[in-house]
Amino acid sequence: MPLPSLDLSKGGRDFINDTALTELLAQKEPDAAEVRAIIQKSLNKEPLNLAETASLLNTKDKELIGEIFEAARTLKRTVYGNRIVLFAPFYIGNKCINDCKYCAFRSSNHDQIRRTLTPEEIDAEVRRLERVGHKRLIIVFGESPLYDGEFIAKCVEQIYKIKEGHGGEIRRLNVNAAPMDIASYKRIKAAGIGTYQIFQETYHHKTYEKWHNPQNRKGNYLYRLDGLSRALEAGCDDVGLGALMGLYDWRFEVLGLVAHAIELKERFGVGPHTISFPRIQPAQGVTPDHKYAVSDDDFMRLVATLRLAVPYTGLIMTARENARVRRQVMEFGVSQIDAGSRIEIGGYTEGGEKQAAEREQFSLGDMRSLDEVMGDLLKNGFLPSFCTACYRLGRTGEHFMEFAIPGFIKRFCTPNAISTLAEYLADYASPETKAAGLAAIERELAAMEESPMKEKLKARLKDIENGDLHDLYF
Repeated sequence: MPLPSLDLSKGGRDFINDTALTELLAQKEPDAAEVRAIIQKSLNKEPLNLAETASLLNTKDKELIGEIFEAARTLKRTVYGNRIVLFAPFYIGNKCINDCKYCAFRSSNHDQIRRTLTPEEIDAEVRRLERVGHKRLIIVFGESPLYDGEFIAKCVEQIYKIKEGHGGEIRRLNVNAAPMDIASYKRIKAAGIGTYQIFQETYHHKTYEKWHNPQNRKGNYLYRLDGLSRALEAGCDDVGLGALMGLYDWRFEVLGLVAHAIELKERFGVGPHTISFPRIQPAQGVTPDHKYAVSDDDFMRLVATLRLAVPYTGLIMTARENARVRRQVMEFGVSQIDAGSRIEIGGYTEGGEKQAAEREQFSLGDMRSLDEVMGDLLKNGFLPSFCTACYRLGRTGEHFMEFAIPGFIKRFCTPNAISTLAEYLADYASPETKAAGLAAIERELAAMEESPMKEKLKARLKDIENGDLHDLYF
């Protein structure tokens, strides 16, 4: 596939200044008053600039670091409450023209089994996901001429039509795929997607060049960097950023993600809907490079810093991490996780307990079932949610930020999380998870202020319990 031309007159530009970001990270340690002022700004739900984010990253004082973590916990509770949104990744095709050295899907890995699911196989996989209670998916593709905008759009349209059992349906489909041209984005958006997600992988230019073949399209740093800007121009008003932690200094990558969020907000009036930050994991045929490995402690610091830097943005933690790490990090920043995940092609219908290395992109750290993850969340005081209300009511893009930035998400999302949890308990939960879930709903209702919305929610919960109605949301 030839490299696409770049029309820089439409705003594509390199807004990542390696030298400037490196200099910010080389500055002296900030004093306590400066750090506390930055923390307070974040607690006021104001996004941080690059210098302020760097000051948090440069802090070495253990007491101040503790205050950073506590502020992240407070901000998470204030903006998102205790809810955790659940989804599953669904890999549709792993054919790929790129040769990324950290990825098992890379073109030079001839041991990888290449496959694109047929419509019949997509149907079977989605029905399996619906039978265990999933409502939200992110569909994932390698980069290939086969997976163009028309192909992805047709997959989206097919999946939305698949219904399985009582209330089994996918209500929100996000996409993780290659950067597209504007016409392709428009076609995919017309199919009804939620968020379009592109990982820059690393924001550091020389590191990007090291890990990506310049002869492939992904080797073009700027084309990829501009990918979400084109998506927004095309009308995809929810976009997701991501960096693969472990390719370069994680602190630099945090600044890159924040710089990208600032760029989108300044150009389009809306920041990213989500940010992802997976750590690099072992993969078939990949030689690991541990120079920039991110420790568990640094990973938690990374998440807490992002929570403070972009208080209005959802943070996604994937099943690359093990259950212990996921449980800890959800306390102070993460708002979305995947559960019951399989990342090999056909993994939901053909996979077992063991991962199929010849078909997967990387290894997973948390392979528990959806019900096991739900039970663990409830046990630890979280409120699992399958809510898709904002997306379906048009509270997306700039409209979403109008709700998110002042901290109004909690007002809408808690009732919607409760109703979607009630659906799951009625239709899919094991007896143990159902008991824990019903107790959680009672606690959440008791904590809510008396209001017409609360009374309406109670009525809806009775309808769900009786099996009369599903898919009720505010």
